[in-house]
Amino acid sequence: MTKTISTILCTMAILTLVACANMGQPDGGWFDETPPSVIGSWPQDQATGVDARKINIFFDEYIKIDNPTEKVVISPPQLEAPEIKGAGRRIIVELNDSLQPNTTYTIDFSDAISDNNEGNPLGNYTYSFSTGGHIDTLEVAGYVVEAENLEPIKGILVGLYDNLSDTAFTTTPMLRVSRTDSRGHFAIKGVAPGEYRIYALQDMDANYTHSQKSEKLAFSHDIIVPSCKPDFRQDTIWADSLHIADIERVGYTHFLPDNIVLRAFTEIQTDRYLVKNERKEAEYLSMIFSYGHEELPQIEGLNFDADHGLLLETNLAQDTLNYWMSDTTLVNQDTLRMVVTYHATDTLGMLQPMTDTLEIVSKNPYNKRMKEQAKELEKWEKQQEKAKKKGNSYLTEMPPTPLNIKFGIPSDIHPASVIQIESPTPLALVDTTKIHLFLKNDTLWEEQPFTLIDKAVEDSIHNNQATRILRLRYGGEGQLWHTGTEYRLDVDSAAFTDIYGKASLTAKKPIVVKTDDDFANLTVHLENVGDATYVGELLDTSDKPLRTAFSDNGILRFEYIKPGDYYLRVFCDDNGNGKWDTGEYADDRQAEAVYYYPEKLECKAKWPLEKNWDPTAIETMRQKPSAIIKQKPDKEKKIKNQNAERARKLGIQYIPRR
Repeated sequence: MTKTISTILCTMAILTLVACANMGQPDGGWFDETPPSVIGSWPQDQATGVDARKINIFFDEYIKIDNPTEKVVISPPQLEAPEIKGAGRRIIVELNDSLQPNTTYTIDFSDAISDNNEGNPLGNYTYSFSTGGHIDTLEVAGYVVEAENLEPIKGILVGLYDNLSDTAFTTTPMLRVSRTDSRGHFAIKGVAPGEYRIYALQDMDANYTHSQKSEKLAFSHDIIVPSCKPDFRQDTIWADSLHIADIERVGYTHFLPDNIVLRAFTEIQTDRYLVKNERKEAEYLSMIFSYGHEELPQIEGLNFDADHGLLLETNLAQDTLNYWMSDTTLVNQDTLRMVVTYHATDTLGMLQPMTDTLEIVSKNPYNKRMKEQAKELEKWEKQQEKAKKKGNSYLTEMPPTPLNIKFGIPSDIHPASVIQIESPTPLALVDTTKIHLFLKNDTLWEEQPFTLIDKAVEDSIHNNQATRILRLRYGGEGQLWHTGTEYRLDVDSAAFTDIYGKASLTAKKPIVVKTDDDFANLTVHLENVGDATYVGELLDTSDKPLRTAFSDNGILRFEYIKPGDYYLRVFCDDNGNGKWDTGEYADDRQAEAVYYYPEKLECKAKWPLEKNWDPTAIETMRQKPSAIIKQKPDKEKKIKNQNAERARKLGIQYIPRR
């Protein structure tokens, strides 16, 4: 009997355990938001006279450390990478560089440490010690943004030098360093009293020195003098995970300066070299350089005549060169061998003529193209045979492939718009007598004048230049499309012929210019800008420039705008070339200053919008509207989102623990 009772009790206990194991949380429960806490370390935090290179930091719970090689920053910077790892409830840091005497060391963990279960980050934790008799505790803080568009830069290195010479940045590792977070914010800790220069660097080779032209950088001529003062701030006292018990005014040490703003830029690449050559299509080959040069390459054909049959198409920067083959014999030749002479940078950084022998093979070879053409012909013949059997009309010869011309007519065309005409291959002939522009007057269509802005195609070919894109505008010089008017562009067959003899088909393209009342207009009066020339860029909601305007006596005008929401930025055009220019450290030249209008601009039809704006009135970090900032702060941890959802279901207010 006793044995039976024992068996029953054991069975019940097992069933109870199984049931408990499967219960879970039927309607959810609160998740722990408390980050791990440091309960001790060896050597002790802020200890002096330290000679140990191995540090142990202990926590009150199991922890994990995320991406320490990128997130954890040690000052002075370590040229030999330290070993950083989590082990249960502790973090072990082993420094491989020798310790410097009488020096304060800081290990800034940023948000790399979190608890093992919920992932709550400790946030902005810094451990420090000194090899000398005292420890330096001053701090310097601020932000790093892109000079071109004021975007916060995440993960860029920021460092101090007590050597105030301009050459220190390019010859000596940084003295104290930090790294920016997702807001572009940095805080350099463990700084000694004194005078410093500050720099930002996207350190490509991990030597804490600006040693490559491709490294993004920022510099300032301001002398940084760290200081501190007593101050007060409001601290939140929590009753529980959801409710605030009180807000207290608490004293703290305020370190200065804490509002430094560095505008980072990438210098123009001056090391010129041939990046690659390729022949994606049979009709042209490409040479791509690291940057352009006014003197174009010289080509000597080894198995073809390069002096005839090559037409050059370049981009604006002249770093991408496309050589079109007007001779079909070359098109059908799969391999082209040539000697190319071009300017490239030598080992001393000087541009010198360099000669390469190249063999460029078509990625679309002749045999493959012939097979594809044969398939198309066979398909067409079957279609015609089928039509013949049915007694329908049919052709005895396959018609030539037409030239597919594209007409870029904006849907919101305004009086100053131009129409872009694009051919897939270089043009050999444009017959303007076969292009007609009409204006609708009541029920009649009246022919109108037009202008092709680009130079004559025939002249381009004579100079071995390829032309694929033309621009058409209404009337002559200075004439504009009439608002509230309907036009039509009629193109006869064979108006355009390419270098392979393909001709365009007929086309009729409607052009409708809206009335004045359908457009919006924006005028911006720039204040406190003196005689400087500013260029304004009207931006869409993704920070993309749509229109450009040049200041006239401090006034920017954007006319005939499509109604909608816009943003605005301007830059000071120091050299008057009409475009934003980057900086150059060796020439002590900052990038041209950029400013954002801090609010959204709502442009409405029939309602001209006029604004007065002092670009320098608001500090840099408050200028760019948050709606168009792409580099957002790191998202809250999943745990906070879970608790917020739990609170929503219960109908109570949720206040995340900080």
